[in-house]
Amino acid sequence: MYQSPTRTFARIGATPPSTPPASVVLGRAVVLGGSLAGLLAARVLAEHAESVLILDRDDLGALAGPRSGVPQGSQVHVLLPAGREQFERWFPGFSAQALADGACLITADARRSYLDGRRKVRGSDVDMLSASRPFLEALVRRRTLELPNVKLLRARVTGLDVDGTAVSAVRYESATGPGVEAADFVVDAMGRSSRLGDWLEQGGWERPPMRRMIINLNYATAEFRRSEKNPEATAALAISSPTASGDVAGVAFSAIEDDRWMVMLGGYGDSRPGHDVDDLVRRCREDFPAEFARVVDNEVLGPVQTYRQADSRRRDFHRLKRVPAGLVVVGDAVASFNPIYGQGMSSAALHASCLSAYLRSDPDPRRPARTFFALQRVVVDAAWGMSTSADLARPSVSGPRPRGYRLSRWVADQIVAASVTDPTIARRFDDVVQMRRHPNSLATPGTLARAVRVNRADRR
Repeated sequence: MYQSPTRTFARIGATPPSTPPASVVLGRAVVLGGSLAGLLAARVLAEHAESVLILDRDDLGALAGPRSGVPQGSQVHVLLPAGREQFERWFPGFSAQALADGACLITADARRSYLDGRRKVRGSDVDMLSASRPFLEALVRRRTLELPNVKLLRARVTGLDVDGTAVSAVRYESATGPGVEAADFVVDAMGRSSRLGDWLEQGGWERPPMRRMIINLNYATAEFRRSEKNPEATAALAISSPTASGDVAGVAFSAIEDDRWMVMLGGYGDSRPGHDVDDLVRRCREDFPAEFARVVDNEVLGPVQTYRQADSRRRDFHRLKRVPAGLVVVGDAVASFNPIYGQGMSSAALHASCLSAYLRSDPDPRRPARTFFALQRVVVDAAWGMSTSADLARPSVSGPRPRGYRLSRWVADQIVAASVTDPTIARRFDDVVQMRRHPNSLATPGTLARAVRVNRADRR
């Protein structure tokens, strides 16, 4: 039976009490990659498999900072409400534990949002969780590996074995040499650089079609001492619109663990922030609201860390006519989009919920996981549509533009502009940006009519 994307998205994001499944349906499950997406998938699989093995090339036990497998790990990360709700679902007490360990709670009163220098009215009343990416990843990893049937092995995955129509094993290289791990179910969480498409093609299967959008996004991030005991604002985002500033994306800061501020400056194309901390400080003081100047007036801690993402990309596994049974893909291995919107961790958490819904539907393990890919498509479409639509408005981003883009862009511009001054529109807009509601929930006649009225009154 057809269900609209809006209702499907709401069902995926619902967080009912996690009751044990009726029975264990899998034997050995193997997760390729120990990222947040992989760890969350392992947590879900722990309820359905006799054993779960996570393979990752990094020495995760020795990490104290960003790792090579997560190049964006040194940039600002805020766990949006949708992601936080899912983390709480899979790890009860997660927020309390994170706060006890040093993470920061970003309340609605302590958040600031600006568009072209104008402070936006308060929208969402939901609290957020702020910490560095290594901090959050370490906590999720610790909670996942506490499960008695989940293990971690440092190894580089080199391929898959398919027996007939289903995956049967994973091949890898570890410190002791090459190895083969039998598998009844495999999750690819190897990120943007996943080679699963190559392996499928080499084995006579279809390669998933890939969509790419060149964005040439550049970040520069620095950390500062947080000397204020009770700062009025603990997180802020100042977005610069394409009309006002071309390819200057904006700036953000958030309070993180160990009494630190993290400040990130972003730009597209030739608007590339560099490694010069003096330039970052100057721009925060001169080009953005006063909150940013107060943060960068603190002591600088370490060098500026830069990050570049050339493109947004997605692999459409839901379009494959032939795919082995016992195989799903999560996280950036499916869709990796502009990280400035902060939706990556929440998307990964929702992918885990798609996996849970699929495994709880009593699937036939001898058939491809098409129900999973159909659910996941709803989440991917939502995040991809929001991020690429905004990116296409930038002068240096050339496309391709989807059918109906001019109309959808006009609608989006009306809603974004109205969210600056109208609390009702701001709340609905925040619910979508924070991935608590599907973007279609904004595209209603009533919401659009209200936005147009607000903008006309604002211009007068």
